[in-house]
Amino acid sequence: MIFQRLIWSALAAAVLVGSVQTGVQQWQATPIIQAAESYESQKAAPAGHGHDAAHAHGAAADEVQWQPEDGAERSFWSWVANMLHAFSMALLVLAAMGVCLWRGTRMRSLPLALLVSAAGWLSFHFWPSLGLPAEIPGMDAARLGSRQGWWVLAAAGAALACISLAGLRSALRWPAAAAWLALPFVVGAPQAAGDPFAGFGPEAQAALRTLDARFIWVTTWISLSFWASTGVACGLAFERWLRPVLAAAFGNSRTAPALEVNP
Repeated sequence: MIFQRLIWSALAAAVLVGSVQTGVQQWQATPIIQAAESYESQKAAPAGHGHDAAHAHGAAADEVQWQPEDGAERSFWSWVANMLHAFSMALLVLAAMGVCLWRGTRMRSLPLALLVSAAGWLSFHFWPSLGLPAEIPGMDAARLGSRQGWWVLAAAGAALACISLAGLRSALRWPAAAAWLALPFVVGAPQAAGDPFAGFGPEAQAALRTLDARFIWVTTWISLSFWASTGVACGLAFERWLRPVLAAAFGNSRTAPALEVNP
């Protein structure tokens, strides 16, 4: 019963949040991405790599990969991807709210959901983006594996900092949280070896740097809208479908020993 309600609550939140996310992306991020993609053909191949680039291009031409067409098809699959992402994050937020309820929180569902979502925004966007900001198409970057590893480290550090502040009761929670937050930056985020816009002409570089600065701010606001809408949707769903059954289950589990001792 509880598991089914959890899944349906997360799915209801995902439909709402995924739709909002898709609309905001189409409005804010898609024009920047399309503008940056229009410059990709102007990028010159690095010196000494002409043969390798031609070989890679020929191999790519031999292996045709499917991709959605621009327009309605691309928007539809973006919505599907956003809804799946929202579903996974809603499950995480609702599960964390359930743990808070089990620990005896007296916060109302909506403020609790917004607080958990704020921790999600800090962990999954803001803290990793301080070292690895969003990138537009065409930019040179560090190795993918290095970036992925550092992103996981930054997200885990921020999440553990939030858990330390919420779970620990001693004064050590503050230095523990600070240490977790500092860890990824002590390690250091991987960066591109040279100019990320090397290979473009002066005009293209100027345009791409402007687009890159806009894209960083746009992705920040998109992420904020995602987590804010997730908090609102999960708070309403939790209050309506999950809190009553969880409160009853946790209440019964805590009063059962007393009933056995005093029949």
